[in-house]
Amino acid sequence: MAELCLGLALLLLLTIVAGLVRVLRGPTAADRMLAAQLFGTTGVAILLLLGQATGLSALWDGALIFALLAAIAAVTFVRCAWPQEAKEGETHGG
Repeated sequence: MAELCLGLALLLLLTIVAGLVRVLRGPTAADRMLAAQLFGTTGVAILLLLGQATGLSALWDGALIFALLAAIAAVTFVRCAWPQEAKEGETHGG
């Protein structure tokens, strides 16, 4: 079972490499942010798999912290990428 978890973690690591290409080349900021979200989600999955393979519960705690940071990063990006004035115009039907 540990070998399967380690193999899956390696496969997920390859998706992070693919996401890194999108971060470096991505045509828009939204593309780059989605790739960064991929890093967060995949990083959580890798930590959970490694925690299961090794039996270290500290990796599960790290996965939880990583998930929280990824959510905060997404909210911060949305608040910075789309100014409040544009949002107010859309909500008032104008």
